[in-house]
Amino acid sequence: MVAHPTDMTAAGLARAIRDGECSPTEVVESVLERIRERNDRTNAFVTVTDDLAREMAEEADRAIAEGEPLGPLHGVPVAIKDLDDVAGVRTTSGSLLFEDRVAESDSPFVTRLKEAGAIVVGKTNTPEFGLGTTTDNRVTGPTGTPFDPDRVSGGSSGGAGAALADRLVPLAPGSDAGGSVRIPASFCGVYGLKPTQGVIPNVTRPNAFASHTPFATKGPLARTVEDAALSLDVMAGSHPRDPFSVPKGGEYRAAVDRPIDGMTIAYSPDMGTYPVEPAVREVLEDALSALERAGATVDAVDPELGHDNEEILNAYYTMATVRWQSLLDNLEDEGFDPRGEDRDRLRPYLVDLIMDADEPTTREYKRADVVRTRVLDGFADLFAEYDLLVTATAGTTPFPYGEEPEEIDGVEIEPYRGWVLTQPYNLTGHPAASVPAGFVDGLPVGMQIAGRRHGDNDVIAASAAVERQRPWRDAYPGR
Repeated sequence: MVAHPTDMTAAGLARAIRDGECSPTEVVESVLERIRERNDRTNAFVTVTDDLAREMAEEADRAIAEGEPLGPLHGVPVAIKDLDDVAGVRTTSGSLLFEDRVAESDSPFVTRLKEAGAIVVGKTNTPEFGLGTTTDNRVTGPTGTPFDPDRVSGGSSGGAGAALADRLVPLAPGSDAGGSVRIPASFCGVYGLKPTQGVIPNVTRPNAFASHTPFATKGPLARTVEDAALSLDVMAGSHPRDPFSVPKGGEYRAAVDRPIDGMTIAYSPDMGTYPVEPAVREVLEDALSALERAGATVDAVDPELGHDNEEILNAYYTMATVRWQSLLDNLEDEGFDPRGEDRDRLRPYLVDLIMDADEPTTREYKRADVVRTRVLDGFADLFAEYDLLVTATAGTTPFPYGEEPEEIDGVEIEPYRGWVLTQPYNLTGHPAASVPAGFVDGLPVGMQIAGRRHGDNDVIAASAAVERQRPWRDAYPGR
């Protein structure tokens, strides 16, 4: 007997649909019903595309009936982050300025998902323009983790993480410019992968080169490693309008079954410089044994990054501030007045982050590249000896809204980004994933696994090994 569709993985649904055990229409109706019943708990979805989903499901049913070739995601529901476009559907970007904006065409990775047979059931929540490590905006409000909806789901793909963990949808890709895939994965207990820069094309306009400083990329989020790899196979590959995109690096799904015998792994819970809560460290130490049981050799090694966490974060802010401030220029080109009449329509956090921030000088901008280079060299030295580096994803667990941590384990931190260990990989472009590691007081903890540039298959293989040793798919609420 086939399990209920909302309990099934994306890969399981695709197989069941191909085998005739259920139909795309049945699957979509089950998903839409669960969204109606449970979305108020977390506010994961900002738009539910009932009519579009039903039309796509009927077309998927017709293709099966007529014996047409089926894609790898045929009939599988997917949710799209509200920064990315689905033709004919609102893309608010979490901003009152775009509250009524309707996309004219699909983002390239959305086109690829559709071509693979996936069915779009809605758009997931994000902070305004994706700028934030928690998910809140003035269009639809905050999104909470399903493990405690009064606590943050992470950001900026917080709606995606919450939708997955509450089993509203089996696939929900996100985007990551400083941890925006991995932080929600950690806080919602799901799997999230930031691939090597360029693996998934990121077609940005008016500036096609905007994604390089810091590196920003799309990335799969799912409840299982297999589902994430399956969707990465669909989304990956070069694109003529993304100057940083690269050809697809093999079959990512195949890496899920690859053994990790003989793999060498460096373990540094704090990356040698970041504060991490003792309880989070304990969970990581326990989860680390899964890699050893799977045949890998694990050594405690701190990378030499050349800078402490404050210096790395300052370099990130220098680069990101330039990028964020260019956003205002783009809004002005579209006819808005973000520095004047439209200022009050922006979230105050955004005003503080961009407009009230000092504009970096050209010299400061280039000096940040020197910090970035030392971080790159530190990782290069480590990955010359080890296949992977394992750390915490975040130094803490999900916290209540408006209570960003100012201190971790007795160390004062910058409250908005000082508690994440994700940004170094956005400076260098290495692949990094957040794997569910366990719980602290019922709240999920993520373990970050990173590899060499274009070593995405190593990251996936190690992630899958952890999942086989310590499966997490039955730990979600609302079963």
